[in-house]
Amino acid sequence: MNRLFGAKSTAPKPTLNNAISNVDGRIESIDVKLAKLNSELSTYQQRLSKMRDGPGKTAIKQKALKVLQQRKMYEGQRDQLQQQSWNMEQAGMMQDNLKNTMITVDAMKTTTKELRKQYGKVDIDKIEKLQDEMADLMDMGNDIQESISRSYDVPEDVDEAELDAELEALGEEVEFEGLGESEGIPSFMIDEARPPQFIDEPPEPGKVKEAAG
Repeated sequence: MNRLFGAKSTAPKPTLNNAISNVDGRIESIDVKLAKLNSELSTYQQRLSKMRDGPGKTAIKQKALKVLQQRKMYEGQRDQLQQQSWNMEQAGMMQDNLKNTMITVDAMKTTTKELRKQYGKVDIDKIEKLQDEMADLMDMGNDIQESISRSYDVPEDVDEAELDAELEALGEEVEFEGLGESEGIPSFMIDEARPPQFIDEPPEPGKVKEAAG
């Protein structure tokens, strides 16, 4: 059977990158040949420019014509190989994009599965209950702070007229104390040095000294 159909090949199958490399190698080989042909054409052109018309010039023209035909043939082959290489590169890019897409899809599937598993452990009712408890605790804390900061036996409303009277009285007291200290009398003795209210006129300084002596 192997003689009729041949033995099964065990060689590894060529990959797309290997095929592209082989085609690129052939393109490089053709480029070398084209460079050689261009050099020959340049040599023929220089010789023809220096020769006169005749059998010799005609023979060189024939050689140059053959070289030109070969160059066109190799240029056609090179163009075909370049197109093949480009097509295979596009196929390789599509293959890479497809692989990346499949990896992305698999990652999304895994993430979705994990999210479902994690969200399945979350109890919305418990979360709402915790939110209600936190709100109640916040209200309780506000009530406690309000109760602690409450003032005792302090009138909340102050009459403006009463405030003006208090300020005026304090101002007179400050002025009187300042006057006593400027005369060398201590503030606690001001009331004793003040003349009695029943005397119409203050006593003379000389008589006060005699009474004290």
